[in-house]
Amino acid sequence: MKKILILFLFVGFSSTAISQSNTGISGERLIKLDAMLDEAIANQKVPGLVAMVLKDGELVYHEAKGYADVASKTIMEKDHIFRIASQTKAVTATAVMILWEEGKFRLDDPISKFIPEFKNSQFLTGFRYSDTTFSTRPADKEITIRHLLTHTSGLGYGVIDGDERMKMIYHKAGVTDLFTTENISIEESVKRLAKLPLHHDPGTKYTYSEGLDVLGYFVEIISGQPFDVFLKERIFDPLGMDDTRFYLNDTQGERLVTVHTYQDGKWQPYPITFYDPDYPRKGAKRFFSGGAGLSSTTADYAKFLQMYLNQGELNGNRILSSKTIETIMKNQVGDLWSGDKYYGLAFGVVTDQGVARGGLGSEGTFDWGGYFNTQYFADPEEQIIGLIFKQTSGAGNGDDTNWKFRQMVFTLIE
Repeated sequence: MKKILILFLFVGFSSTAISQSNTGISGERLIKLDAMLDEAIANQKVPGLVAMVLKDGELVYHEAKGYADVASKTIMEKDHIFRIASQTKAVTATAVMILWEEGKFRLDDPISKFIPEFKNSQFLTGFRYSDTTFSTRPADKEITIRHLLTHTSGLGYGVIDGDERMKMIYHKAGVTDLFTTENISIEESVKRLAKLPLHHDPGTKYTYSEGLDVLGYFVEIISGQPFDVFLKERIFDPLGMDDTRFYLNDTQGERLVTVHTYQDGKWQPYPITFYDPDYPRKGAKRFFSGGAGLSSTTADYAKFLQMYLNQGELNGNRILSSKTIETIMKNQVGDLWSGDKYYGLAFGVVTDQGVARGGLGSEGTFDWGGYFNTQYFADPEEQIIGLIFKQTSGAGNGDDTNWKFRQMVFTLIE
């Protein structure tokens, strides 16, 4: 417990040097990791970043580099806030499992038990590009809560879906992807989604989806609270995640990093497309996307990951049982994923084959990332956490810092 408390005393201070009580890390190799990130900034691979490494609950490395906004030359700081997009999914899954621990439902309950609109799900069998009409047949089983947690429900992801037909169907139906500044609730979007056809019968394939958005609304139904309030009271406040929110206040908004794209030989602000990059600090502020809506800092998200490494507890606040963590980390999709990782209830988890590949960590290391180039991993065997947060989209400039950072973090261990 004492080590975990030390971690958060150190956050916010320059920390390229290693804590004296941390004896398992190579200082020489840490300097090489820092130099690699400096080189990436100097070569304009990325406009700016914040990177963080923790070992045994203690801060080993926390540095900010480059610019948070290139146009104004705003220097990146360690407490800058990033849109973490799909890193929201693990938080939503955690909220679901908090309610599961209270006996509110079983993982294999049909979601229609709580959201009746999903009662008669249909599988897409035909599509006309000329007018976007389609034909369906009944799905062979109902979508369950487990299917939604594991992206095996058959639901799609609209604009970022790999199937052009689904993009057109979701757009026509007005389903919200990622997040929005528009005046819409997650209830409205989820009920529209429930009427649309599936990619496949539930449980037969892994298809990255809006399942966690459905579960955000599900949390509202089960808890009787708005989703953002539930997350704040049951996860963020107990863990001290004060800068992790769906929407930012004015002070936090000043620390929001600009989304950049690399065009015409320079980094510039990403334009408004199907989403507004200024989302977290303006708009109706009613849509709480369980799949993509949160913004956070490296220090905040490190607390969330440390809670998982601590088997569900941090600084005297228990979020989940250790047995629940064990269930979350088990292979939940069988051979629908195979190779370097399998998928649990909240994370991708490194397999023995992934260890053999190299650079991914120990077997059981869990990870994920976000649409705007944020990444994290946590290794329960070595008790090490790595986070590297950036904000880029669209055209890039050969950014290779994600794999280099992860590979080099594990070489720090002596």
